Amino acid sequence: MLYRLRGSLIHTEPSFAVIECAGVGYKCYTTMNTQRSLPAIGKEAVLYTHMNVREDAVDLFGFSSLAELNCFKLLTSVSGVGPKVGLAILSVLSPEQVAVAVAAGDFKTLTMAQGVGNKLAQRVILELKDKLKALGGGEEVTAAAGVVNAAGNAAEAMNALTVLGYTPSDVAPVVAKFDSSLPVEELIRLTLKAMAGRM
Repeated sequence: MLYRLRGSLIHTEPSFAVIECAGVGYKCYTTMNTQRSLPAIGKEAVLYTHMNVREDAVDLFGFSSLAELNCFKLLTSVSGVGPKVGLAILSVLSPEQVAVAVAAGDFKTLTMAQGVGNKLAQRVILELKDKLKALGGGEEVTAAAGVVNAAGNAAEAMNALTVLGYTPSDVAPVVAKFDSSLPVEELIRLTLKAMAGRM
């Protein structure tokens, strides 16, 4: 319903920020990574939003980037991962780090987040990897795109970006512009930045 908010930042606390738009203050629950990217009080801020409707509450979540928003949606699609856990994960890991962990099957990295034990972390990895396979998965995704070499960091970066919900046809031409010898996480970061610049 609400896609993005742009307005004056009027208040922050460790778990949320308030953006005033046309006289209305919107309370958005945020990650610590988003908190660190916010401007000073009184300055203009932009947050990409997700509304969560429950029987007893309607909560608004705000993120500094579309990548973080997309990653939050994917995380909370996993059984047992609610908004609180999704925020906790994205408070200690960037979307790029989450994508790399999923692509590598590294559940230990996810346990850095408060409230995420081994079992839940393993479930996140398993379910998100299944989503990747459903989209074509692994080197087959890269080969289908026909742009990025299926060997090396570029392929891993593309697979990880697919985990975040991007299609191979969207990311392949962008990943191909960068040096495939760069670390996977750096390739993901550069690709996300380039794609954000096109929007």
